[in-house]
Amino acid sequence: MYTSRAAEDPTAASRRTVLALLAALAATPLIASPAAVAAPRATRDLDNPAKKEIAMKLVSSAENSSLDWKAQYQYIEDIGDGRGYTAGIVGFCSGTGDMLDLVQLYADRRPGNVLARYLPALRAVNGTDSHAGLDPDFPEDWREAARDTAFQRAQNDERDRVYFDPALRRAKADGLRTLGQFTYFDAIVMHGDGDDATSFRAIRRRALNKAKPPTQGGDETTYLHAFLDARVWAMKQEEAHSDTSRVDTAQRVFLRKGNLDLDPPLDWKVYGDSYHID
Repeated sequence: MYTSRAAEDPTAASRRTVLALLAALAATPLIASPAAVAAPRATRDLDNPAKKEIAMKLVSSAENSSLDWKAQYQYIEDIGDGRGYTAGIVGFCSGTGDMLDLVQLYADRRPGNVLARYLPALRAVNGTDSHAGLDPDFPEDWREAARDTAFQRAQNDERDRVYFDPALRRAKADGLRTLGQFTYFDAIVMHGDGDDATSFRAIRRRALNKAKPPTQGGDETTYLHAFLDARVWAMKQEEAHSDTSRVDTAQRVFLRKGNLDLDPPLDWKVYGDSYHID
């Protein structure tokens, strides 16, 4: 009769059992630490779809007193800020060139659309607050175009090209999380990224004179307070933008709560109106 070594030597079986257990443990993933199971950084950036939706609602609350940002494709009026007509989901202006670029893109994609005939007038009024060549039918034609999904896509694409993507690149380069990325986006939407004293670039330079962003060894919260201080100063230089509640009772509220990832629920006020996101 064959007798196994295990039967002859009980310790052989116990050693084999231990080795088998060790092999099983090696093949089984260890329980991850909280840091390891945390969502990847990308899911917390502003270009994550859920975060981008929050960003658009925040902008719409300030620009249009509504969380329904998609209803703003058709929005158009002259708010008296010296930029001519302001329209669409991020306030494209007839006097600042971004509306001209948008209508040109729409014409390229949809030749002969209802707004294409205004391209010469938009070129002529660029840099002014004039309505020459636009009145009286431009606002109504804008609203008609806003029913076209091609025009809606054009607005989305120009928002990203001119405002959202540049803000996100700069914020990521500065080491800012979602709230900081949004503060940059909102600032570029209102002030543009030009060379004047109240532009986004100038606001950021003023902030850098007071504090450093994380990639320069600074504290993120301290830097964002400095950036918002500079943003408030810039807003107060223009009467049309002198109400700073979109900073004071919105972005600053999130910052003071330490909500650097802009996680809901969110409660804020703009122009005295209260808003909430679950």
